[in-house]
Amino acid sequence: MGRRAKTKQGDPAPLADAQENAGRPSQKKLGKRKADEVEAPSKRPAKKARESEGKPAKPSAAKAKAQAKLPAKGDAKAKSEKAKPKKQARFEDEDEGEGAGNSEGWEDVEDDEDLQAHAKSLFRGSDEEEFVGFEGDLDDLEMEEDDDMFRGPAQELDLGSDDEEPELPTKGKKSKQHERPLKIIPTGSDASSEDESDEDEDGPITMKNMEARSRALDEKAAREAELDLEEMRQAALAGKMSDDGLADIDDVDMDEEGEGGEEGEEGFVLPTPEELEEEKKRGGPDVHTVQRRMRECVRVLGNFKRYAAKGRARSEYVQTLISDIASYYGYNEFLAEKLFQLFPVAEAIEFFEANEIPRPVTIRTNTLRTRRRDLAQALINRGVNLEPIGKWTNVGLQVFESSVPIGATPEYLAGHYMLQAASSFLPVIALSPQPGERVLDMASAPGGKTTHMAALMQNTGVIFANDANKARTKSLTANVHRLGCKNVVVCSYDGREFPKVIGGFDRVLLDAPCSGTGVISKDASVKTNKSERDFTLLSHLQKQLILCAIDSVQADSKTGGYLVYSTCSVTVDENEAVVDYALRKRPNVKLVDTGLEFGRHGYTSYRGKTFSDKLSLTRRFYPHVHNMDGFYVAKFKVERRAKVKPAKGADADGMDAEAQGAGIAFDEEEDKPYLEEAKRKQMKRKGLRVPSRPKAAPETPQGEAVSAAA
Repeated sequence: MGRRAKTKQGDPAPLADAQENAGRPSQKKLGKRKADEVEAPSKRPAKKARESEGKPAKPSAAKAKAQAKLPAKGDAKAKSEKAKPKKQARFEDEDEGEGAGNSEGWEDVEDDEDLQAHAKSLFRGSDEEEFVGFEGDLDDLEMEEDDDMFRGPAQELDLGSDDEEPELPTKGKKSKQHERPLKIIPTGSDASSEDESDEDEDGPITMKNMEARSRALDEKAAREAELDLEEMRQAALAGKMSDDGLADIDDVDMDEEGEGGEEGEEGFVLPTPEELEEEKKRGGPDVHTVQRRMRECVRVLGNFKRYAAKGRARSEYVQTLISDIASYYGYNEFLAEKLFQLFPVAEAIEFFEANEIPRPVTIRTNTLRTRRRDLAQALINRGVNLEPIGKWTNVGLQVFESSVPIGATPEYLAGHYMLQAASSFLPVIALSPQPGERVLDMASAPGGKTTHMAALMQNTGVIFANDANKARTKSLTANVHRLGCKNVVVCSYDGREFPKVIGGFDRVLLDAPCSGTGVISKDASVKTNKSERDFTLLSHLQKQLILCAIDSVQADSKTGGYLVYSTCSVTVDENEAVVDYALRKRPNVKLVDTGLEFGRHGYTSYRGKTFSDKLSLTRRFYPHVHNMDGFYVAKFKVERRAKVKPAKGADADGMDAEAQGAGIAFDEEEDKPYLEEAKRKQMKRKGLRVPSRPKAAPETPQGEAVSAAA
């Protein structure tokens, strides 16, 4: 209803009927309208009354004032009744738009029957209560809204009142805003979605969060470095730890295992060698038996005095544990014992366990063609989940999962990155080749380290990439071309010939052939095909190669003069023993710091062998500690050989008798035959006629003298 309809007041006569019906509820409370009810009188009863009775004169002003002063229950209800007509037009339109509506409860009502009388009969006169005053005409009395308007809270229709009305119980439909709670309590799904969003923010790397992620990685690397230092301290003190300290550690382990210690003390008995032989004849022990026996042996060896059985030697527990490790992890007993001796007992089990887990997939950015940030963004767009390896390298990326083959992407084929293990970054970082230098890679295939050096040198200088196996140079050449390295010369020589072939290098990288005990997770055949003879031959070859590499370095190089020796092995025979041999054989060589901020220090003594103290500058890397392949890196500085100066007062020939000492003299008669023989050889070389040798003096007189005496 518009404003004009409100301002046009009707005759005062119908006001009496309106006052009588003011306290009655809506006619629709008993049900919904009939579907076929289309007549206007049922829709607009007030207007119908006006048409039948005519239009009387408008009420006077005094009458209006008196009407306004009628008794009422409260001003708030009157104000709310005034506010209702503002929404009547909308509800009427909705009723008309709905068509015929609903007519439940009005089926028995005839069209001509008085609706008020029928309502009274249904309500049993309950609507004749105390009269509630209001202001307005018959149009204001019209209640065309739905039932929900009466059932809902009253304040929804209060458009200008400051007073509050009590809320009525609501049974009808509620709006979405009404159903929404004041405080949203997250459900399980909400929590998971928040976790996923947090993971998404931490997981993929974008241009925006790259810097923040790098800072986080720096902090993480610093924490890891502190942990590494602590581990090194513990490893240094492992051999010197007292029995009380070991007992405390075992007590902690016993608490974690629960009743395992009691079962171990009571139920576990170390088998004798005869029983072990019988087990082998029967096909080997059960897997669970081996696991339990290994666990008990580790516990006993941790504190032998406390947990060892009476009459059993420590060597028996050690041999049983090594035998079980060999059978459980699939090693031959020789290699299992060799690797077991490198670590404390508990750490040895961790090492063997780490060899069963593959190392993370890592790639190296080729800075000759792209930047790491751009490469990371390109691979992320292809569905690759990755992040930087750590702050120790600015070109490495670790790949967690990929929806595309990481070795067949357009970026890989374009030479933007190289599939390379993280441990292979270390020798090149330690060597640190400079632009414009002359570098030799003595064993370069398949080219990961060679191309890394070319990128660091910015395609300047020259790199001689050598490999003794000519068949492997094909992959080396392919990677050199794919990554755009223009300063590489590929050749195939035995490394031991290289000082004769070419020399005078500023820097030399020797990644020597080795047993591969650091990459068992990649090549499980190492577990069974290595014997003591293999380690002896490999150690001999490595000693030859390292001496040739030292001789290939130009000692007076202005920028270099360095050699890096590395292997993918963890045994002492191939690492510290070879480096110590080189130091003894080449006195003009000394060890320097590798420049690597992490990794354990090399051994200075091992099982009765004592090496140079400088070997602590070398670095060792383990799969169970650094989550990369086992590796060893040593860096040498080659200096000029010092010349021995002659003693003061000596002649140019150095044959001064006084300088050599008064007690030294030569017997000319004794030296005469040697001098003559040397003279004869000299004449023969010149083509001169050589005089015949003098005949020996006859011994007849001596013989006659002997016979005469007889």
